[in-house]
This record gives sequence, structure tokens and C-alpha cells, in this order.
Amino acid sequence: MKVTFRKRFNYWFDNFMSKGTGALILGLFVVSLVVVLVAAVVISVFNISAPEAESMGFVEALWQSLMRTLDAGTLGGDEGWSFRMVMFFVTLGGVFILSALIGVLNSGLESKLESLRKGRSVVIESGHTVILGWSNKVFTILSELAEANSNQKNPCVVILGDKDKVEMEEAVRENVADLKNTRVVCRSGKPVYMNDLKMVNLEQAKSIIVLAPEREDPDADVIKTVLAITNNAKRKKDRYHIVAEINDQKNAGVCKMVGKDEIEVVLSSEIISKITAQTCRQSGLSLVYLDMLVYEGDELYFQPQPELIGKTYGEALFAYDDSSLFGIQKADGATLINPAPDTLIEKGDEVICISEDDDTIKLNGKKYVINESAISSESETEKQTEKTLILGWNKRGPIIAGELDAYVAQGSEITLIASIDHIEEIAVNELKGLKNNRLKVICDDTTSRDLLETIGLETFNHIIILSYSGRMNPEEADSVTLITLLHLRDISEKRNIHLSVVSEILVDENRALAEVTNADDFIVSEKLVSLLLTQISEKKELSNVYNDIFNPDGSEIYLKPVTNYVKPGVEVDFYTVVEAARRRNETAFGYRLMKHKRDALLKYGVKINPKKSDRITFSSDDLIIVLAED
Repeated sequence: MKVTFRKRFNYWFDNFMSKGTGALILGLFVVSLVVVLVAAVVISVFNISAPEAESMGFVEALWQSLMRTLDAGTLGGDEGWSFRMVMFFVTLGGVFILSALIGVLNSGLESKLESLRKGRSVVIESGHTVILGWSNKVFTILSELAEANSNQKNPCVVILGDKDKVEMEEAVRENVADLKNTRVVCRSGKPVYMNDLKMVNLEQAKSIIVLAPEREDPDADVIKTVLAITNNAKRKKDRYHIVAEINDQKNAGVCKMVGKDEIEVVLSSEIISKITAQTCRQSGLSLVYLDMLVYEGDELYFQPQPELIGKTYGEALFAYDDSSLFGIQKADGATLINPAPDTLIEKGDEVICISEDDDTIKLNGKKYVINESAISSESETEKQTEKTLILGWNKRGPIIAGELDAYVAQGSEITLIASIDHIEEIAVNELKGLKNNRLKVICDDTTSRDLLETIGLETFNHIIILSYSGRMNPEEADSVTLITLLHLRDISEKRNIHLSVVSEILVDENRALAEVTNADDFIVSEKLVSLLLTQISEKKELSNVYNDIFNPDGSEIYLKPVTNYVKPGVEVDFYTVVEAARRRNETAFGYRLMKHKRDALLKYGVKINPKKSDRITFSSDDLIIVLAED
């Protein structure tokens, strides 16, 4: 093929124009310069000037040409036709060039504004928290991070989501009431792409939260995102602090394998299932977890305490008046929750405390006296068989049933009712590992009043309402839960029977609707997982703490009768309660006053980390919140 000069020029011109707005402006500048220079040369060489005017030199001719290029009105005062003709062509070229320049600038400005609107620029921040992915959990996480960072200078949270930047910003403004001093920066992109991850400046982030997307098989995207972070050839040399949400337990190992020691995996379905199983047997436990997980109030802190070196855990329980000891973080990284009272605190160890803030963990300077006469000598009752009713079914059902099986006595029973085709075969297959529970399965409508009236609700110790998540959208599933819950409350009131009900609510906004039914506890899946992700993102070691207290093999949180510890009707301080629990190898860190169990303003009677020197008189119905192995 013969390549002519014209083809070469066209090819060069196409490539030049494709370089964008900057190249177009440069090209127009060069053309303008050429026009002005040519006019100046013609005027100076041929001595063209207006009549009765002195001949122009090159510099003056260059200036006059430039002025007419920029302002067409300047031409009106010219005299002499030779001079006018040259200036006319110069002005005409200027008109076209300036028109093109204005068009290019306008187009370039629009393109830049569109680019900024999409959120594709690199974030220039340091010490910020990065949230990768977008779901409803974002709003709770932002609220908690804002509370946690309220005493920090210029805190920032950066979100990278597969949504429009403006849409994300508007959603944050609508759903997060108070960000305090925290700035939120949104960027639009896919967290699984390395190029998109460059925008959020991971190298200087203090922590990274990877959220599971709200679609089928979300774990695949989470694992790919972690891969994109850790396997990037240009990644930083220091370790990242990554917290990732995984739905299916079988994918947790893969995610951990990819992230190694840089990642903490939060198994959302398993954690919600474990809390549900624990809460259904202990009215008020979900309130304790919520109180511990939110930053507005008392939460867990790790702190070195050299003054306690050489003392035992049992002695250290009384070392604080405004804080409650929870465990010990050993120098080798081992986390001990409610260790044996004779466990020594050694050099390099940190105490794990519940306190209002890290600066409120101060050693006790007060004297205290244990009221020996108030300590109860009652022994704990042996495990009794229990009957549990599960209404509804989802993928968390098998985990909940398995957790229940680990806590109850041999000969207990689980009755499952769900309006799912072949639920009998599904349940038998998924719950075949039960050891302490017999299984009874009924396929029926869980919102049916006739059904609920005839199954003998008063014979069940615990009732769990599971949402039909995965089979309905969250709002529809919550509607079914609420209808069932309303029926149960109405039956309870009309028959004057007490029902211990735990309800799974998927959308946090529906929690307020559920609370008017006076059910004992509510498990808000999205909120609990969001709170846990936030806590671990702020303090990596908390992952070990919560793994321990959610595990039936270690120490868990229990609400036990006050009569196990102190005599009701006798005024005591909390030091005496702590001592009574210590003698049982337990750690007391709160209580629940049942006279306030319906009062939301008083947190339904739940008080964690009470001031130990304050005196209180318990009733026989009240409960003590403890860490115990059983």
C-alpha cells in the first residue's frame, strides 16, 4: 500500500486528537501562533500599515495581529485597505480558533466534572478506614466509626463500591444521622480490580473492611478482593489489617489462606446463628451483646497494666471500680477469657477490660469490704431437658440447632415448623448430627393463627422465629416474621402465659416495629455483623475474644439467677457480687433488673460494667451477667 503524505498527516492528526482536551488546546494554540506570526511577517516585510501611520516593526505587527485574533472588534478602527485585508484574515482565523477553543474547553470541563462525579480520582488520605463493597451494613459501620473516631483529629472513611459516587453519597446522608467529625469519601469502582483499588490508597489505610455484596455467592467476590489486595505486586511491605465478611463456613478457610495473618474473617451466618442459639435460652443476652458491640457506651479495651504484674486474675478482678476485667491477653498473643482465678499476670501481658473509654481504665484507690453474709450458698441446678420451637427456616437453621444441641440436656426436643416444600427431608438431612435433641418437623404456614393456637405454645421453653431469607427478599421475610410475632404476643396476652421469643429481623428499620410486640429479644442480623466488623477493624485482637465467647467449648456470657451469688433483698455493692462469682470460677461484669425488662430507656434493665462501689438491692427475679464455662 502506497502511503502518501496526506495519509501520514491524517494518521498523525488522528493520534494527536485522541490524546484528549490538553492536546486539543495545545493544537489550537499552535495554530493561533502560526496565524499571528504569518501576519506579523507579512506586515513587517511588505511594510503594510494604516495611512498616515508609521511603518510597523515585527514586534509591533505581532502585537497588533495578536489583539485582532483575540478581539474581532479591534478590526473596526483599522484604516487602509491593504492593512485592513491582512487584519481581516487574521481576525477571521481568530474567530474560528477561539470558537473551537471555547468548544474544547467546555467539552473538557464537562468531561472532567463527569469524571469527578463518578469518583475516579485517587484518594490522598492517611490513617483512614477503607470499606470495600457496598451493602446496608455500610450505614451501621459508618455510624459506629464516627462514634469511635469522635476524639480523633480529622478522621476519614473511604468507601469503594460498585455504585455511582453521587448515589452512595446521598444514601450516606439519608441513612447516617450524625457523622460527627468523620469525613466520608466515596469512590466508584469494583474492589476485585487492582486498578480500582489504587484509588483508595490502601498502603496508608489503618484498616480495611471487605463487605460481602448483596447477591448470590457473595463469598467469591470477597475472596477475589482479598486476593487483589494481598497479591498486588506493588503492595506495601508492611502487613495490612483486613476484616472480611464471609457467609459460608466452607469459604472461610480459603479466605484465611489467601489473607494469611493479615486478615480476620467474620463468619456472618455462623455468628448470628450462635448468638440466636445462646439468646433463645437466656432472655436479655442479645441486649448484652448489643451493649458491648456499640461504641456509644462501654466496650472492650486492651491495656498493659504493669502494676498488676505478679498478681493473679482473681486478685485483679477487684483492681478497678469503674471498669470490669474480662480476661488477659498474654505476651505470646494467646487470649484468655475468664481464666482460672490463680492465673498469673506476667510481664508483657495486657488486661482485657470493659470500660467507658481506654483512659477510664484506672486502678482502684478505694477500699472495699466483701459482705460475706450476703453471699449465697445455693448451688446451681442441673441441666433440665428443654423444648424449643423453631418457626421458619433458612441456611442458619442447622447451625442454630447444632449450637442448641451443645447446650441442652439429653432428651431435649426441637420442633421445626416451616412452609417450605419437602421441609421434612431437608431438616432430617441437615440436622442428622443432633445428639441431645429429638427432632419433630411439621410443614405448615408459620403465620397461621389456627396452627399457633393448637401446637401448645405454653409447653415450649424457647421459641425462635427464623426469617425466610434466601427464599424471600428481606422486607417480605421480615413481614412474615412480624405477623408471626404479633400472633404469638396476642396469644400470650389472651392466655396470660409467658413466651420466651427470639426473632430474627433482617432489616434494622423493622426492629422498631418488632419492639412494640414486647418480645424478649431481637436478633438484627445486619446490625450485629456490622457492629462486629467495626469493632475488629478498630482492634484486631477482638476477633479472638468474640471467637471465644461465641464458642460453646470456652467461656461464654450467661445471665444467671442472682440467687446463685447473693441473697435477694439484701443491699450489697458489686464487689461482693464479683467475689461470689469468683468463687465459682466465673467473672461477673453486669446485671439485669427484671423490673425494667420492658423499659427501652433503661436498656430493658441490662447494665454492664456497673460501678462496683455503688450499692444495690436485688430481687429474686434479677439476673447476674457473668463469663462462665457452663
